[in-house]
Amino acid sequence: MKKAVKFSEVKGFKVDPERFYSATHEEIRAGLTTDIYFLKTQEILEQLGKADTVVGAEIFARRPGVFAGLDEAKLLLADSGVEVWALPEGTEFAAKEPVMQIKGPYSAFGIYETPLLGILASSSAWATATRECVEAAGGKPVLCFGARHLHPAVAPAMERTALKAGAVGASCILGAKLAGREPAGTVPHALFLIVGDSVEVALAYDRIMPPDSPRTILVDTFKDEAEEALRVAAALGERLEGIRLDTPSERGGVTPELVREVRYRLDAAGFGWVKIFASGGLWPERIRELAEAGVDAFGVGSYISGASPIDMTLDLKEVEGKPIAKRGRLPGLRPNPKLVYCGKM
Repeated sequence: MKKAVKFSEVKGFKVDPERFYSATHEEIRAGLTTDIYFLKTQEILEQLGKADTVVGAEIFARRPGVFAGLDEAKLLLADSGVEVWALPEGTEFAAKEPVMQIKGPYSAFGIYETPLLGILASSSAWATATRECVEAAGGKPVLCFGARHLHPAVAPAMERTALKAGAVGASCILGAKLAGREPAGTVPHALFLIVGDSVEVALAYDRIMPPDSPRTILVDTFKDEAEEALRVAAALGERLEGIRLDTPSERGGVTPELVREVRYRLDAAGFGWVKIFASGGLWPERIRELAEAGVDAFGVGSYISGASPIDMTLDLKEVEGKPIAKRGRLPGLRPNPKLVYCGKM
């Protein structure tokens, strides 16, 4: 069983002022990201000889969503000896529906309530936002480009969750690797600005990048998007897989009208095989509109990474096998046939 910090040790705990502010895996397992009142609770229960009281706990969400975070939750509870039942990752849940139940000595998991709820709250929010985008795309691929919008300590967790929730690709290297995938993406506007010409960049990319790196080229850096799309298509010919529209909001963003024009001009010039990839501040309704207009794939960032955490609550519902609850909650663990037994941690 992992060694956790005690309340009496907190005052003496020192941090390196030159460290990153994110918690290490060891610090999370040691309980250093928990709320202090759980350590106070553990100290009092130990003094009363009740720390190992066997309890049944239930976690539910305040609003509907898609469940995620189970794998990390199991890592957090590993070697604790508690038994866990939970929704499979990717399962939709309703508000107030039990998403996880835990049975075992309170001392085995009590101090992990804070990080456990945080893992489930954030992961389920990212999964829910991803699912909304995937459904809006109507079967067309959605890639997650949200790492730049989050603290780097949690960006890989977000992009891994997006991949598990239906995204087909993610740009964050660690996030993709954690999901067993290779990272996806081409090049940023910075390369075009430094080189000075979209066609020159396209030719260099085609010459230098390996064959398995998709030839999808940005066309909104210097000139009209339709004009640049035609220039790039003429330069690369059949080697060009797609063009990417990432028009900034200052120029109106990527609109259905722009997509229709680019698609029309590509087809009219004989480049019907060239796909259109859209990115830049997309959300489900805009994704739906662009999919109908002719976009073939989407890159989504802030809508997924910026999803508000789905508030999760943990309640004790049994103490020594007896149903119990605080006022306003029903005593006893509620049955939910969707919960799956995850085993003894």
